[in-house]
Amino acid sequence: MTDQIDLRKFIDGGNGISTIRTSEVFGGENFRGWNGIKYKAGLSEKNTNAKKLSMNVATVAPGAIAYAHIHDGFELMLYILQGQVRHIYGESLEHSLDNKAGDFIYIEPGIPHEVYNTSMTEPVVAVVARSDASEWQNIVPHPSDARTRDGIHE
Repeated sequence: MTDQIDLRKFIDGGNGISTIRTSEVFGGENFRGWNGIKYKAGLSEKNTNAKKLSMNVATVAPGAIAYAHIHDGFELMLYILQGQVRHIYGESLEHSLDNKAGDFIYIEPGIPHEVYNTSMTEPVVAVVARSDASEWQNIVPHPSDARTRDGIHE
């Protein structure tokens, strides 16, 4: 879950206002990843003076799963730019909710959830905002049938 690239090098500005021009960052490509999700360079404590927020663009590949996890002590909001996603959620992953491009999603702290890209041909692309400046440092794996089936141990 650690970054291999110094994200500060993508910042334009500073002194109170910081900008990343994603079209200039590796051609806007995703180059970091966690739990089946790829990320573009975003804003966080890793490259700004942020104390309570982080934001970036996430991509879930066609047919991919971001295995069950919990956001420990922070809120998360997403805006789906492209694709269709299914969240399986709840203590036993007993609930299901589908979302598509144009939907806003809010995930409370501590809610176990697993993310499925329901398309085998189109990626899910979403803007992700967290009330945690560390990005995914405070994400905890949660048991799931998919994780067990695929032999993932974290």
